[in-house]
Amino acid sequence: MSQPHIPVLLNEVLTTLGPRDGGVYVDGTFGNGGYSRGLLEAADCAVWGIDRDPGVIAKSRDMEAEFGGRLRVVEGRFGDMFDLLSAQGVSAVDGVALDLGVSSMQLDQAERGFSFMSDGPLDMRMEQKGQSAADVVNGFGEEDLANIIYEFGEERRSRWVAHAIVEARAEQKITRTSQLADIVCRVVKKSKDGIHPATRTFQGLRIYVNDELGEVDRGLSGAERLLAPGGHLAVVAFHSLEDKRVKAFLNARSGNLPNPSRYVPDTGEKGPAPTFELLKKGTIKPTAEECKINPRSRSSRLRIAERTDAPSWVAEGGAS
Repeated sequence: MSQPHIPVLLNEVLTTLGPRDGGVYVDGTFGNGGYSRGLLEAADCAVWGIDRDPGVIAKSRDMEAEFGGRLRVVEGRFGDMFDLLSAQGVSAVDGVALDLGVSSMQLDQAERGFSFMSDGPLDMRMEQKGQSAADVVNGFGEEDLANIIYEFGEERRSRWVAHAIVEARAEQKITRTSQLADIVCRVVKKSKDGIHPATRTFQGLRIYVNDELGEVDRGLSGAERLLAPGGHLAVVAFHSLEDKRVKAFLNARSGNLPNPSRYVPDTGEKGPAPTFELLKKGTIKPTAEECKINPRSRSSRLRIAERTDAPSWVAEGGAS
């Protein structure tokens, strides 16, 4: 943890959050602690890190000690940030940063099974417990597999992939990332942009296994409840499924919804007051220089917003 990687769009995230002395911030996807370090070095503030990976929690203790109590890292899902921090006596914060998806650290560990670039067990569990990708691949029916790969991986040949998986597992259980990648490569050709044929299938399984899209929805609502008026939210997404959810949430919460059809009568009813104001319409993307230094940043996009003083749309029980 002494030399953490630099997360994507770091400068842009820090500019958005505007760390100040005495402020309290949440790094909801702690990982290697890059955003937390940036905040803590920019001001005499406090940061609460959250991560669901027990390996991250174990490695974070040295960094906590380094910053003399200004950093606290708790184990859990960022979708539960309101409850996690309420249990620690924190009721309001000045900024929340979220870096969605799998972390570089997880991708680089072959034994975690997130990547097809090196052989490892077909796992993909961020929390290292519960249903694994191997359980899904070997236990789900062909139609369910096809739906998962299509819906969460956006793989157009999902039915061919699912059929190939079912045929292969009848001969031998699929337990390794290399096995699954080879199976996918039999039915999916390499795209013109050079994306590996197994990319979308692995993405779909990972998102399903970790309920990543549900976590995004819960995390955004949690940030709405935690942020003090004037507090800032910065969310980095890496693919369209995540970004669409962030965009829809912020558009709804900022009152930027499409105009109703002229054929629908105007009832005069007003919805809840906007809880966010967009600090920028659309997304902020990494510079060419950053993409050159860190190729993984190429697909990243940042959305930013400021909390208003309106009541949260989220009910006390946690439902929107």
